[in-house]
Amino acid sequence: MKKVGIVMGSDSDLPIVQKAIDVLAQLEIPCEVHVYSAHRTPDQARDFARSARANGFGAIIAAAGMAAHLAGALAANTTLPVIGIPCKSQALDGMDALLSTVQMPSGIPVATVAINGAANAALLCAQILSVEDAALVRRLDEKRAREAQAVLEKDAALNERLHG
Repeated sequence: MKKVGIVMGSDSDLPIVQKAIDVLAQLEIPCEVHVYSAHRTPDQARDFARSARANGFGAIIAAAGMAAHLAGALAANTTLPVIGIPCKSQALDGMDALLSTVQMPSGIPVATVAINGAANAALLCAQILSVEDAALVRRLDEKRAREAQAVLEKDAALNERLHG
């Protein structure tokens, strides 16, 4: 199975990224996590992206706040899917990171999830990897069924409380 690379611009992004790590673990998808900065360690970020396919990765998640150029810097150096997580920061509540991540020039796509949307980034990676993995499709389907059942149970409990 291909693995997912997770790159954070700062270790302060770990509480956000942890949600992606957890979802990938639940779905039995291996991941590797690194801290590389688009601005402070551009050579390491570039080298990671350029060698990712050869190193067994099938997708990359990039989490960054503020200037948030990490996803774009990685995407510029690989043809693997890159999913950007704009991280909320003190400045502009993460809107700066969202716009920096989503506004990529034509030819260098970055899929972008919601601000702090790490769980959806992991699920998007899983869906991408599932194109060639029937067992992963089954795990995704089972996860969705469990989540649907949980909603229906909450509905029943609410109706019982309101209507006896």
